[in-house]
Amino acid sequence: MDIKVLASGSKGNCYVIDDGSSMLLIDAGISVKDINVGTGFRLHAVDGCLISHAHKDHSKSAEKLTKFGVDIYTSQGTIDVCKLSGHRIKRIKKLEKISIGGYEVLPFDVEHDVPEPFGFVIKSNYTGEKLLYFTDTYYVKYRFPGMNYIMAECNYDIEVMKANVETGYIPAFLAKRLFSSHMSIAVLLEFLMANDLSNLRHVYLLHISESNSDIVFFKSEVQKLTGAEVHIC
Repeated sequence: MDIKVLASGSKGNCYVIDDGSSMLLIDAGISVKDINVGTGFRLHAVDGCLISHAHKDHSKSAEKLTKFGVDIYTSQGTIDVCKLSGHRIKRIKKLEKISIGGYEVLPFDVEHDVPEPFGFVIKSNYTGEKLLYFTDTYYVKYRFPGMNYIMAECNYDIEVMKANVETGYIPAFLAKRLFSSHMSIAVLLEFLMANDLSNLRHVYLLHISESNSDIVFFKSEVQKLTGAEVHIC
């Protein structure tokens, strides 16, 4: 399974998943033009786009993608907030499996400050590989066996963030919001330790804060724990 990161972070998020038989987008927080370039000008070959939640850095181009024939799969909460409509908008529900092209997708609920945000387990029917995707959540309550790829938010380090608040580099209210809506490296490591890592080959660290992170530390800790190849996105 090939995973291509088109954008990750507060300025935009978009990922292309291609198993050699079917292509899928996860999130659409950048321009359609950039998404088209990222797919190798093959938007016509995209089987669908999963939108995790309504914030614009993840959903910006959802409606525009439908004009290019791309079906959008997301929660009712996201549909309502983004005011999405039309036959290409597909409502999905938590813990109910769906098929998109050559993939089986299981949406699951996560913890964020927006209506009905989702993470996704994606299984390729062509290769048999499994991918776990979650972002913009401070906690994941589920456990996932047999994942080959994990794409996970790793937004901040609590000690770096505390130091930034103490020096006035970031305001306390922003730190409070991050604490209650995004995932820290400590929580991610706890999550990984609670899961089956026996088939894990690659970990992608997503949505990393520019000012509250330590990417060298993040990569080292995740690599040491999982033994997988770690990608900073």
